[in-house]
Amino acid sequence: MTTESERFHSYLPREGHGLPHDPFNAIVGPRPIGWISTRSGAGVLNLAPYSFFNAFNYTPPIIGFASIGRKDTLVNIEETGEFVWNLATRPLAEAMNQSCAMVPPEVNEFDLAGLATLASHKVQPPRVADSPVTMECRCTQIIQLQGVDGEAVATWLVLGEVLAVHIDRSLLKDGVYDTAAAQPILRGGGPADYFAIDEAQRFRMFRPR
Repeated sequence: MTTESERFHSYLPREGHGLPHDPFNAIVGPRPIGWISTRSGAGVLNLAPYSFFNAFNYTPPIIGFASIGRKDTLVNIEETGEFVWNLATRPLAEAMNQSCAMVPPEVNEFDLAGLATLASHKVQPPRVADSPVTMECRCTQIIQLQGVDGEAVATWLVLGEVLAVHIDRSLLKDGVYDTAAAQPILRGGGPADYFAIDEAQRFRMFRPR
C-alpha cells in the first residue's frame, strides 16, 4: 500500500517547490489570456499579454488581470483609467507572443507585432483589429496584493468594468456565442506551454434542478 508521502510531492511554497520548474501556474491552468491594450497619458500605445486573467462578475461585467511588477500596462491604466481586452486566438498566437517582448515604454507593440488597430467606441485605447472579440473597459480598482503575513507583494490586481463588447458575428450561432469556433488559446505551465480549444473537446453538463 502506498503511503501519502510516496503518492504526493508535497511542498511549502515559501520554502521552495523542489522541482525543475514551479508547478503552480501549470496546476491552475490552462488559463485565459489577458491581451491588454492601453494608451499612455502621452498617447503611446501598448499591447501586452497577461496569463493571470479572468472574469469576476456578471452585472456589471468586471474582468481583471494581475501585473507582476509595475509594467507599462499598469502605469498607463493608472494614468488614464482605461484598457481593452482582446481575445488571443490560434491565428494570432505568434503576434500575441511577439507583443510580450521586453521593450522600452516608447515602443508600440502593435507595430512590433505587425497588428492593425481598430478604434474603440467608449475608451481611448484601440482594439486589435484581427481579434474576433474585444471588450472596452474602465478601471474600477487597482489592488496591490499581500501575503498572509500582511507584507505587500510587487503584484497589482487591475479590475475594470466592461463598457462595450464587440463579437465577430461568425461566432454567434443562433444567437449563442461559440467558444470553440473562436479558437482561443490558453496559457499552460512551464516556460512555453499553451493550449487550444476545439469542437472535439466540448461536452455539456447542466446544473441540477
